Amino acid sequence: MSLKPNTAKNHKEVSVTGHTLKTLENLSFDNSYTRLPEVFFERRPPTPVKAPKLIKFNKKLAKNLGIDSSETRAIDHDILVGNRLPPQAEPIAMVYAGHQFGNWVPRLGDGRAVLLGEILDHSGNRWDIQLKGSGPTTYSRMGDGRAVLGPVMREFLVSEAMSNLGIRTTRALAMSLTGEMVMREQMEPGAILTRVASSHIRVGTFQYFYGQDDINSVRILADYAIKRHYPNAQNSEQPYLALLSGVVQNTAELIASWMLVGFIHGVMNTDNTSISGETIDYGPCAFMDGFDPNKTFSSIDREGRYAYNHQPTIGQWNLTRFAETLVKLIGKDQAKSIELAKQVLEGFWGHFETVLHKGLCKKIGLTLKDDDSKKLAFDFLDLMSEGEVDFTLAYRNLANMVDETDDTVKNLFGSSKAFDDWLERWSYKLKNEGKDRQEVKAGMNSINPAFIPRNHQIEKAINLATQTEDFNLMENLLTVLENPFETNEQFHELSLPPTADEEVSQTFCGT
Repeated sequence: MSLKPNTAKNHKEVSVTGHTLKTLENLSFDNSYTRLPEVFFERRPPTPVKAPKLIKFNKKLAKNLGIDSSETRAIDHDILVGNRLPPQAEPIAMVYAGHQFGNWVPRLGDGRAVLLGEILDHSGNRWDIQLKGSGPTTYSRMGDGRAVLGPVMREFLVSEAMSNLGIRTTRALAMSLTGEMVMREQMEPGAILTRVASSHIRVGTFQYFYGQDDINSVRILADYAIKRHYPNAQNSEQPYLALLSGVVQNTAELIASWMLVGFIHGVMNTDNTSISGETIDYGPCAFMDGFDPNKTFSSIDREGRYAYNHQPTIGQWNLTRFAETLVKLIGKDQAKSIELAKQVLEGFWGHFETVLHKGLCKKIGLTLKDDDSKKLAFDFLDLMSEGEVDFTLAYRNLANMVDETDDTVKNLFGSSKAFDDWLERWSYKLKNEGKDRQEVKAGMNSINPAFIPRNHQIEKAINLATQTEDFNLMENLLTVLENPFETNEQFHELSLPPTADEEVSQTFCGT
């Protein structure tokens, strides 16, 4: 098995700004995953749809991937929904297992998605192109294999917002209607998401083979993951331990980055945990409005397993399941291998806290990560929690207090002596750091977004699109989320939290 690109040529090329762009019809694939043994996947073409209609194409992402989007063509639309395949595509559904809400499911897999193949961008980076909602596969478990418009819109909006916030994530290349209705709680418009990821390998992918005691396949998968995602591990004396270490660090840092923007994934099952350290599978995800450390949104998370403040603990739990699959590869002495894996897993908290503590201090304008700075940062969270103050507005408006010219943030906390005392301590600390006030303010505004994909706005956009095919609000959301740290007075209302009657308390998977 090799990750070296296939050099076969079969495409038209368009030169744009020094790079070569290819049309979707003639896109060059280099499908390394299909060079693995076929126990890793099922070869399965997408199921054609009746009347495809392209709703949104991510031209900026397409250009970065080397895809020419200068023309709107029916052929490209057909490819984005699976009605037509590029010549080098090798569509497959990947098999995996997983713990879902802590319960072991020995076989899951892509039940409503097919991986068309892999492409290399201008820098030689490898990307999966996947169709989500493309019809049933062997792994559908009696499902229809389809997606509906609401969840597809949510994933498009939230994944692109996450990317623009600087958080590692899968991306959305396109969103299309299928022209067919799909039954969920009621009949809803069918849709397909064209998703891009550095890979779709999950903790659950390893668990599938481990659960079958197929250690040879675990080894093949681990070797593949090292070559694709952690090439430096190949030079390690213990490459499989180095693989575990890399996944632990990336996952810890990812979860910390979620928490710094108030994001709740909502369904952190092991089959939704990517070994590349990317956010994957936006189901019942949400950004918090009022800060509540115990907040959940998912309608099926009745016990709060995946609440905001449980995410790091669950992340380490998922990684422990990953470590279990690698123990036999780490060394012949199983007791020693387990001890080495435990040491790596214990390092999770160091990676997580390094990113979280630094980020929390930066969010309040402090660069020194001493005990005073960290206490100020956590005291600010406590004050927000006591009054369920809006997470995003609290940080964004705090920047206006740097030069003591704006009391907007005080209004969020009400008449609070505790907050006034905190402001006094914070101002004293800022003064002692001695940085230019405008520089501090600009720095805070560069990491504290003015815009997030707020739940009530997403729901409004989904309702408009579902009921009347009005995508204007979705487009407005995408406009502000493309530059989330910039003030945009034209769409100021999209930065505001919901009123009491607009608040969304639950989100749904859509499967």
